[in-house]
Amino acid sequence: MFSTKRIVKRRSKEEKEQILKECQKLGVVAGCRKNGIDPKQYYIWLERYQAQGIDGLADRRSQNNEAVMKRLEKENQVLKELLAEKELELRFKDELLKKKKMVWRREKK
Repeated sequence: MFSTKRIVKRRSKEEKEQILKECQKLGVVAGCRKNGIDPKQYYIWLERYQAQGIDGLADRRSQNNEAVMKRLEKENQVLKELLAEKELELRFKDELLKKKKMVWRREKK
């Protein structure tokens, strides 16, 4: 009997980028046949490449999701702190403007 088990080849993000460029030159069907990939896979890679650049093509099977989550949580916290600082600055500016307006009104009288 024949085995239906597929051999999955892991490609580096640079190889995937090269395949994408080659498929754009040769055409999707011809490029996919030449490189032994399914056109669906080509479009998945293309979508990730357009959205995230070459980093979007990295093999995510071996990626540690916990490390990514921690990094994103840390980045999120930094962004929240920056946002809070900006809101505080805006509040101070608004209060300062209100005080200036009151002073100007007094001077006009």
